[in-house]
Amino acid sequence: MEKKVKAMFVNGSPRKNWNTAKMLESAMKGAQEAGAETELVHLYDIKFQGCKSCFACKIKNSKCNGVCALKDDLRPVLERARQADVLVFGSPVYYSYPTGMMRAFMERAMFPIGTYMYEYPEGETNGHAGKHICLRDKVIPSAMIFTMNCPEDYMKEIGYPPILEENTKCMADIYGYAETLYACNTYQFNDYSRYDFNLFSEEDKRRYRDEHFATDLQNAYELGQRLVALAKKEK
Repeated sequence: MEKKVKAMFVNGSPRKNWNTAKMLESAMKGAQEAGAETELVHLYDIKFQGCKSCFACKIKNSKCNGVCALKDDLRPVLERARQADVLVFGSPVYYSYPTGMMRAFMERAMFPIGTYMYEYPEGETNGHAGKHICLRDKVIPSAMIFTMNCPEDYMKEIGYPPILEENTKCMADIYGYAETLYACNTYQFNDYSRYDFNLFSEEDKRRYRDEHFATDLQNAYELGQRLVALAKKEK
């Protein structure tokens, strides 16, 4: 009997019921309906730090086996992530980057899998032109979901895609395959009357959400289904 695909979804937002979480939940529903076992992790519920540069995972004959050596509350999550067949990370964009919690998680999850070793064609040792050796035995379909207040055209104008997709490129290197999904011009507050702002219109924000967020959620749902289908091909 074929083993079920295990899919982990990681929420790098401090909110559990807003844009990023809803996008992840929709992706998770797509994965479930494609036959995967799923788990949603809220990083802000976990006490942990980023990489401490101990290099235990890079020592010759390291026993880390692709899991960060630090023993804290994140360790069990990292062990489950190491066994996952699909990984989806979601984060709002804070000052052009994923949240600090998400970055700390990515450091801890990805650095032990990557190595300082490259595989080169016979007779060549040409720097980074070789194939990066990673401690995985299969391709793990993965994705980054980014949610943000700014509209899509402004996101492109200020150069967000090249910055944000560096994270996805790292995932593609470490896990073998990665996609990026954006949800732009998101509705930020339950009650806009409580906050100071003149950069945008609450009415426009609400209208955009009503007209577009269902499509964003559908895109996330289809992402979840697509990644599980890819993972099944790896089994």
